[in-house]
Amino acid sequence: MASTFDRETRSTVQTTDLGNLAANALLAIGSRVRQLRNERGLTLQGLADMTGLSASLLSLVERGKTSPSIGTLVSIAHAFDVHMTDLMPGAPSAPELPVLRHDEQRVYATPEGVNRRILRDDRVRGLEVALNEYGPGGRSADSLLHHNGYEYGVVIEGTLTIEVDGESYELHTGDSIAYDSTHPHRIVNNGSTEARAMWVNLDRA
Repeated sequence: MASTFDRETRSTVQTTDLGNLAANALLAIGSRVRQLRNERGLTLQGLADMTGLSASLLSLVERGKTSPSIGTLVSIAHAFDVHMTDLMPGAPSAPELPVLRHDEQRVYATPEGVNRRILRDDRVRGLEVALNEYGPGGRSADSLLHHNGYEYGVVIEGTLTIEVDGESYELHTGDSIAYDSTHPHRIVNNGSTEARAMWVNLDRA
């Protein structure tokens, strides 16, 4: 029988391993962002002007010093005219198959309390379909963001507040919304229970 010391040691090692994996992932994302920015001859301020993000935040992202929200990654990706998944480490190109099994779908968790499952990432047609789960207080980003494209969403479970261009819309189960992604926006779960929504992002409006 394993001793309490052995169990605590294994738990500490596992926690350390997860921490190292997360840190390495942040460094890989930052390196990729810096590479794309340099390839396009952009300064941090130039990228900030294109995304609406601050140059200081972008600098932290590039140095792997902060965990960017999904909204932040989407804004950066659109500025580079690439998909969000192109910024993620070890994200292979999805084959053109009619069926994508549940265990083959990529899932991203953010510090803002969102789990984003990519159901389809069709780069040829410029379309992404995702199932987003928002924990209580979860949000797509800390502040309003904008990027190229158009979005369609439908709430599957719970209640979500969608802020778009100065207006706030409360969506309940079965409600849907559509808006131009160039308008400042974000998605927030102000409730005490989890909310789930299907989201479709088009590269261009």
